[in-house]
Amino acid sequence: MDTAQKNILIVPELPPMIKHSTIFNRFDELAPGEELIIINDHDPKPLYYQLQATRGEIFQWEYLEDGPDTWRIKITKTGSMPDVLNVTLIEPRLKHPTIFAKFDNLQPGEAFILFNDHDPRPLYFQLSQMRGDTFTWEYLEQGPYDFRILITKKPLPTEEKSEAQSTSADNSNDEVLDVTVLPHGRKHPIIFEKFDSLQPGEAFILHNDHDPKPLYYQMVGERGEIFTWEYLEQGPEVWRIRIAKKTLSGPAEETLGDIVAKDLRKAEVFKKHGIDFCCGGKKTVREACAEKGVDVNVVIKELSESDKLTASAGRPLPYNDWSLDFLADYIINTHHSYVKKTMPDLVQYSAKVTKVHGDRHPELHEVNRLVQETMKEMAEHTIEEESVLFPYIKKLARNENGENGNLEEQIDLRIDEHELVGGNMDKIREITQNYTLPDDACASYTYLFKTLDEFEEDLHVHVHLENNILFPKAIKLAKGESLN
Repeated sequence: MDTAQKNILIVPELPPMIKHSTIFNRFDELAPGEELIIINDHDPKPLYYQLQATRGEIFQWEYLEDGPDTWRIKITKTGSMPDVLNVTLIEPRLKHPTIFAKFDNLQPGEAFILFNDHDPRPLYFQLSQMRGDTFTWEYLEQGPYDFRILITKKPLPTEEKSEAQSTSADNSNDEVLDVTVLPHGRKHPIIFEKFDSLQPGEAFILHNDHDPKPLYYQMVGERGEIFTWEYLEQGPEVWRIRIAKKTLSGPAEETLGDIVAKDLRKAEVFKKHGIDFCCGGKKTVREACAEKGVDVNVVIKELSESDKLTASAGRPLPYNDWSLDFLADYIINTHHSYVKKTMPDLVQYSAKVTKVHGDRHPELHEVNRLVQETMKEMAEHTIEEESVLFPYIKKLARNENGENGNLEEQIDLRIDEHELVGGNMDKIREITQNYTLPDDACASYTYLFKTLDEFEEDLHVHVHLENNILFPKAIKLAKGESLN
C-alpha cells in the first residue's frame, strides 16, 4: 500500500464509537510534515476543535471538498508531540511495569502521552507513591472512551537547591534528630511527630546511616508538598537532610484541616469534589486538588463563596432574565461540565456492575446498554453545541453578523437528541424501579444508581434551559423579533 492510499481515511465506513479515536490514532502516527486526508458525509468541524484542544497548534486543517454530499479535509501535522504509549495494546500484567519503565527512562523535562480506554487514575496514585513528586499529570482528553494523559518528569526538589539554601542550612542552628539511635519500629512515627510539631518556616536536620529516600516518598504521600528536603551530606557513611516546613501563603497553601476547623461549612466544598479533609487534612488545598485532578482555582472560588451559596440555597436563579450569551456560558460551565465529569464514571461502573451482578439481576444488561448509548450521545451532543450552535447563538446575542448556519435545523437536531437521552433515562428509571437497590448491592452498585439519579436530575434542568429558554429566544433573535 503506498503512502497516499495509506493516509486516506473514509470515516463513514468506521463504527460510530471508534470514529474519533481512529482519526486521532492515525494523526498521532504522522511525522511532522506528513498529512492525513479524511473523507466524511458531513462537515467534521467539531473534530477540528477537539483536535485543537487535545493536540494543540501542531496541525493545519484544509478543506479540499466542502459538501454538500462529501467533505474531504487534509490534516497536516506541523509539529511534534511526545511519544504516545498505547496501554490498550499491552498485556494486562505488563501494563504498569511498562509504564513505569517508560517513565524511568525519561530525562528531567521529558514527557510521554499515556493512551487508555478508561481513566487510569489509580496509576496516578501508584506513581505518586512509588516515584514521589517527580512528575506532572495533565489530562489532554478525558473520556468517555479515550483518555490521554501527558506525564512529564520534573527534577526532584533535591536537584534544585540553590547555593543560598545550602549556606543557610549549613550555618543554621536547627535541631538534629539522630535516627540511628531510635528503636527500629519507632523511627518513622518519631520523625513525623517531629515534623508535625514544626511551625511554618522551621526545620530540623535528620541524621542517618543510609539514604532515607523512602521517607521522602512517604512524607509526600501523607503530608503533601508542605516541606522541603535538602541533602547536606550524602554518604557513604552519614546522611544529613534538612527538612523544613514550608511557609504557607494564600488560600491554596492552607491545609484542608485548618480551613474546615475555621469554618465547617467549607467541608461541603471538599465533599463535592471528593477531597478527603479528614485523613488528608494535613495536605494543602493545592496538593489535594492536584491529586484529584480538580481545578484549584474553582475550589478556592467555591470556598470563598460558601457563605453566600449557603445563604441563598433554595432561591431560584433568574435564568429567564439572563442574556443569551451569559445563559449559554452558564450551561457549558455548569451542565456540560457536569456531564463531562460524570460520563466516564457512569460508563465504567455500569459495565462493571453488569459484569459482576448481571447473572442475578438480568435487567442490568439493558441498563448498561442504555447507559452506554446515552453517554455516547451526550459526548457528541456537547461537542456539537459548544463548537457550532452555542457560538452562533452568542454572536446573535452580541448583534454580530454571521452566516445563519441553519439555526433552526441545528436546534431541531439538538432537541431530538434531548428526547433520545431523556427517553433512555426514563427507561432506566422504570427498569430499576426508581433506582431501588437489591439486598446484595455492593458499593459500586450503590454508586451507579446514586449517580444515575443525580445525572437525570441535572439533565432535567439542563434540557429545560435549552429547550424552553435558550433555543426559542435564539430563533426569535434570528428572525429579528423582540425578546420582551
